Amino acid sequence: MSETSSYYVPAQSHWPITGSIGLGVTVIGIVNMLHGNAAGHFIFFAGCLVLAYMMFGWFRDVVIESLAGKNSNQMDKSYRWGMIWFIFSEVMFFAAFFGALFYARNYSVPWLGGLAESKLSTHQFLWSDFKATWPLLVNPNPEKFVGPNSVISWNGIPLLNTALLLTSGVTITWAHHALRKNSRIQLIIGLLFTIALGSVFLYYQAYEYIHAYTDLKLTLDSGIYGSTFFMLTGFHGAHVTIGTIMLIIIMLRSAKGHFKPENHFAFEAVAWYWHFVDFVWLGLFIFVYVWI
Repeated sequence: MSETSSYYVPAQSHWPITGSIGLGVTVIGIVNMLHGNAAGHFIFFAGCLVLAYMMFGWFRDVVIESLAGKNSNQMDKSYRWGMIWFIFSEVMFFAAFFGALFYARNYSVPWLGGLAESKLSTHQFLWSDFKATWPLLVNPNPEKFVGPNSVISWNGIPLLNTALLLTSGVTITWAHHALRKNSRIQLIIGLLFTIALGSVFLYYQAYEYIHAYTDLKLTLDSGIYGSTFFMLTGFHGAHVTIGTIMLIIIMLRSAKGHFKPENHFAFEAVAWYWHFVDFVWLGLFIFVYVWI
């Protein structure tokens, strides 16, 4: 890292507009998928490919600039604040879905069940035989509502996945300390353990999804419980996938000796992101699996 007070201004780049196009195409694909359009899957994957191309190219350029010593202390501070605001935006993203879960469970469902305190007539006029229980399971009138026949127990795969992610938080912290001590072997071993734990987490989450769809009839279409369950756990799984890819890249860079004890913000940024993923999962485990 350059110790001068100069601020490196990179050349004009097409990566921001490329990323915007990729994100827009991805969202269009998701909307078409939700509406049952067969082309939605192809549009979605096309957008994901553009996003992957953007991320690979943009991060490659940033790595080259960093290795060339073009990043000053002021640039390092900019990167840190940028990552802080990015994680904050992710916190707000998940807060919206947690808010939807709490609102549905604590307000909408009791109102539909005729809660006296609501002073609303929804119970009589909308659904007189509705049973206000959470989670919403099979209803006596399946024509109006199709729910799952059971819920996923917290003390099975969810508990195992919690242990996996919490352990991965320990291993990446161990790797960070090894980097500060300039111990490359321990650094790589710690990252390998973290990557392995994240990969096993994703395997068990995929297994859980298959079990939910085939055995429990718990799907994205099975009412508010199913939609909030899969939106929260699905987006979290996507974040774990992205974080695992980031860890793999950081491990390869560590093997090449890109990081120094006094200059390794790229590693710190990935570690921050991974700890954020751990924190969100704890909220999911408590409010989606345990406290239902």
